[in-house]
Amino acid sequence: MSETGQKGGIGWRPWLMWGLAATLYCYAFFQRVMPSVMIADLMREFAIGAALVGNLSAFYFYSYASVQVPVGMLVDRFGPRAVLAAGAALAAAGSLLMGWAERLEIAYAGRFLVGAGVGVSFVGALRLAAIWFPPHRFALLSGMTLMFGMAGGIGGQGPLAAAVAHVGWRGTLLASGAVALVLALLIWVLVRDRPDGDGTDHSEQPHESIWGGLKEAAAEPQTWVLSGIGMMFAVPLLAFAGLWAVPFAMTTWGLDRPAAAGMASLVLFGWAAGGPIQGWLSDRIGKRKGPVVAAAAAALATIVVIVYVPGLPLWLGQVLFVANGFACAAMPVAFAAAREANPRAVGPALAIVNMATVSSGALFQPLIGWLLDRAWDGTVVAGARVYAPDAYRFAFALLIAAAVAGLILSFFMKKREPRF
Repeated sequence: MSETGQKGGIGWRPWLMWGLAATLYCYAFFQRVMPSVMIADLMREFAIGAALVGNLSAFYFYSYASVQVPVGMLVDRFGPRAVLAAGAALAAAGSLLMGWAERLEIAYAGRFLVGAGVGVSFVGALRLAAIWFPPHRFALLSGMTLMFGMAGGIGGQGPLAAAVAHVGWRGTLLASGAVALVLALLIWVLVRDRPDGDGTDHSEQPHESIWGGLKEAAAEPQTWVLSGIGMMFAVPLLAFAGLWAVPFAMTTWGLDRPAAAGMASLVLFGWAAGGPIQGWLSDRIGKRKGPVVAAAAAALATIVVIVYVPGLPLWLGQVLFVANGFACAAMPVAFAAAREANPRAVGPALAIVNMATVSSGALFQPLIGWLLDRAWDGTVVAGARVYAPDAYRFAFALLIAAAVAGLILSFFMKKREPRF
């Protein structure tokens, strides 16, 4: 039997290859949103305000974004297995370092290493999907990879808040480092870069030159249009749900921290459902542009209501959190379009789009924190700053601007029929 099963079906091994990489992406999102339930702890531990908490969280994104292009080149040249295993090991080291940090500078270094390590996960998972699965599954697999990430993000909200309450933020970080070490070992032992025997490699042959694919992807205008779209779709997830939605929900609806973390998780639930559904739908109808335009319009409408309509009942806020996540989960369709626009430069193209996507967290998390500090009225509770609703409305204007930009960019996508 071939690696893809009899009569062209998909056997178990392709799912294993992709699944381990997707699990690392799940861990990446767990780490990505982790500071959102530790804001007060970090403020007290390091005697800092919102701007520096945002900066500490953003160190993950600085390194994650910076490794994307090298990762895209390396997975095309050397294969995903070694890159994914090394990344998981590096993330483990960073999590342990941050858990032991006594000074803010050491916490910065640990957070930076975590971002660099897990920065291999999404591109590695999509590269394995391109190798082990036929093209008509790619948007679906992209959405399912995103679903794994959202599962990690959900775990990094309510459940993590409960864990922090029981074992502290340091203990939680040390435990997460051990998990990453186990995952590194599993990837090294079980993942294979190419099918053996009569298995079918579904990917295009990449450029022989490690720079050739990068140059081709960078020269394709659609790569940059899709990068901008991915970046704007990611802003509500990374800058809002990933950090500032928890204190916003506490202030707006009077929730305690675990309940507010659970509410922030609703954005991730929307992403988890929307990623596979929108990827499947796009594959099914053979269209990319139309679904992205519709999703961008819905993302703008929902974030405007969340931020600027006063007195929203809790239930309606919860519905809108889910709806915004579902709309923004059209992002995998942009990745599928990037693959189709760059058939011989898949790794670099995906890396460029992912670099832009994750850069939204590096840019918008500290900017929102800086704007919150500008609008702070001086209130402090238990050693941590508390921001009024007006401060959040002022700072979250950046979320609206990002949604408008995403909608405009979506009209510049080319109508390209997927090559199945």
